[in-house]
Amino acid sequence: MTRRELLGTVGAMGAGAAIGPSHAAADDHGKTADGHGKAADNKMMAPPGNHHLHFCGIHCAKKDPRIQIITQHYCGMVGKGMHQCLLYDAVGKGARLLGVEYIVADEIYQKLPDVEKKYWHPHTYEVLGGGLIAPSMKPEDEMAFMKGLLLTWGKTWHTWPDPTTPVPMGEPMLMWSLTGDGQDDPNVIAARDKEFAVSTADVRKKRIEAVGFDVPAVPQPKDVDVIGRQWTASGADRPTPARKK
Repeated sequence: MTRRELLGTVGAMGAGAAIGPSHAAADDHGKTADGHGKAADNKMMAPPGNHHLHFCGIHCAKKDPRIQIITQHYCGMVGKGMHQCLLYDAVGKGARLLGVEYIVADEIYQKLPDVEKKYWHPHTYEVLGGGLIAPSMKPEDEMAFMKGLLLTWGKTWHTWPDPTTPVPMGEPMLMWSLTGDGQDDPNVIAARDKEFAVSTADVRKKRIEAVGFDVPAVPQPKDVDVIGRQWTASGADRPTPARKK
């Protein structure tokens, strides 16, 4: 994805921002170098060709937040205000397909019935706390992208719950996000930082300064029926301005 494609779609998710190109960008996938590929080839390749926006996050199981998995997201837009992502355990060839995630703007999430909201997790802490990174982007593009992702919500199912097993075993697992300090597994964070040569602490500092809000303080859900909150554990669910240093 070019910088123009990325930034040209910012704002398409309403309260959030777009996090990838439109279907039109994927329609060219499968054509030959001279642009005259067969229409049938384009139709067959268009769906996977629309999942070329990459970012990395750490998913935890809603039923047991101690289960934490570094997850590679490959996403594309589908309709206004929504993206769909293919999730993998690695970035190289042979990576295992862990599951899927759907990402929607806050204005879409807020209109969902409560019985549905329990499946959706917030991205606020992941963005501000440095849990989400986009290593293939330039720093300024990554920051713009993360600002757009800040208020969005994700619905994630891992159909390969334990990627260490030779084949997918067991039922699909509803995944959640880190929503406050002290919830992350330091070993998982360290492994992710080492792989992509980043510092979560440094990313966190820069994000807070750029966005102007402190990290959320929301506890992990005690059961799968808990509805997610973006910023606080109780009261008005509003952000806390970052403290000036």
